[in-house]
Amino acid sequence: MAKKEAKQSETTKILEKGIENIVEQIEKAPKQEVGKKKPVQPIIKVEEKDKIITEKSKNELGITADKDDFSDWFTQLMIKAELADYTEVSGCMVFRPNAYAIWEKVVQETDKRFKKLGVKNAYFPLFIPEKLFNIEKEHVEGFSPEVAWVTQAGDSPLAERLAVRPTSETIMYPSYSKWIRSWRDLPLKINQWNNVVRWEFKHPVPFFRTREFLWNELHTVLATQKEAIEEGAEIIDAYKEVCEDYMAIYGMYGQKTDSEKFAGAVFSRKLHYIMPNGKVAEGSCFHHDGQNFAKPYHIEFLNKEGNKEFGWQNTYAISTRMLGVMFAIHADDKGLVLPPKIAPNPIIIIPIIFEDSKARVIKKAKEIAEELKEFSPIVDEREDVKAGFKFNEYELKGIPLRIEIGPKDLEENSVIISRRDIQQKEKVKISDLKAKIARTLEEIQKNLFNKSKKLFESKIKHAQTLNELKIAIEDKKVAISPLCKNEKCEELLKFETKGAKTLFIDDKNPVKPNEKCIICNEKAEYNVYIGKTY
Repeated sequence: MAKKEAKQSETTKILEKGIENIVEQIEKAPKQEVGKKKPVQPIIKVEEKDKIITEKSKNELGITADKDDFSDWFTQLMIKAELADYTEVSGCMVFRPNAYAIWEKVVQETDKRFKKLGVKNAYFPLFIPEKLFNIEKEHVEGFSPEVAWVTQAGDSPLAERLAVRPTSETIMYPSYSKWIRSWRDLPLKINQWNNVVRWEFKHPVPFFRTREFLWNELHTVLATQKEAIEEGAEIIDAYKEVCEDYMAIYGMYGQKTDSEKFAGAVFSRKLHYIMPNGKVAEGSCFHHDGQNFAKPYHIEFLNKEGNKEFGWQNTYAISTRMLGVMFAIHADDKGLVLPPKIAPNPIIIIPIIFEDSKARVIKKAKEIAEELKEFSPIVDEREDVKAGFKFNEYELKGIPLRIEIGPKDLEENSVIISRRDIQQKEKVKISDLKAKIARTLEEIQKNLFNKSKKLFESKIKHAQTLNELKIAIEDKKVAISPLCKNEKCEELLKFETKGAKTLFIDDKNPVKPNEKCIICNEKAEYNVYIGKTY
């Protein structure tokens, strides 16, 4: 009882100090610094509001909203570029072929890198018996608000509730404990490409936050902690290659504070991406679980000396959220913009059709497609749709490069190429086309990545006081601020900023010796990135 009262007293003191510090900062702050409050950016809801927006604009060609109106703009982009659609299940979406083909490419490139690192694919059940789910206490507490349960089959109640997989630790690790006996069985590196269901939130956001999503979950067991940490760097490098080299998106990697780490982990590290509206999307992750799961699930092995040891575990993931990140960062007011290396078809060839030259122009378009087959081009031969309509359609769908060829071009042995990223046209001799296409696609890829990096850097702002932090968040920025390690300060930070949270620790810029926490004014332990998230 005395310990409990002491703990409550300590918490009260921290909160009192934090409140005193906030009041002091507000009183000291110049009035003009606070400025006029901006309207809060609406989030995209899979509810009636967005369905009304969709119904109003679905018959209008192209995007009718500005990118600054992010919610309406992204909803229209998702529907009109045929990336996804709503369903009758709140919070669950349809991945249409245009988006799913991109996800397949993410899977293919990630899987290719995994296999080089000794990872093998498997599949475990979607349903998890409650007794297994409850074994690791911290993990259960972290996930229980968002678990969907199956309680009945047909008309008969089940003898034991079954959790619908929110993540697979609790169904995979009983098998791991059977399969691992000796140091010779390690490392064990098993990956699943699957779907998971997480039900707790009220406002789903298509691609960014849905109740069901697709991902990989890689679960590894190693003999030593050193090996586990080294493996973490290798897997994150694989994810970064896919996100940077293929999706052309720039992010920053950092370690979570203890209050933001994965339930059951020793520490969590993630890649983070900043959206045009200033919100942050958390990307690929590395959770080092230490022996926190190995002990309750009895994942142990005989070492080379014949002694029993518990394994050291890691978990990793990349999800379909990354599609939303890529769409949001690269797209513009005309529609989707796809990086060439991730686009299922980086080139569209459009013959300009007239009756008297139709056969010759289409024949040449197909010859060009054959010459460029390594770039997976498509030829649009439709005669019932005008060329201008096709231009707009493929701009909306984000095809990186357009090739136009008509009777005049045929006479001059040339074509017109048009870049989607900078809306620039250029005449090119057919004899030079293959080399020119290769260079141009590479330029588009680099340009999109550089623009992504520039966007990220433009959103960062240093904030040394709580008042400066609040202004940065209102201005749709991500702030870097000094903070202590007390979780109560993080809770108060969320309250004062109306929902911003610590994103990751800035290990490249440690705090100065006399820097104070912006909440309680006690000694700061680290600088942290702070922002609003999906």
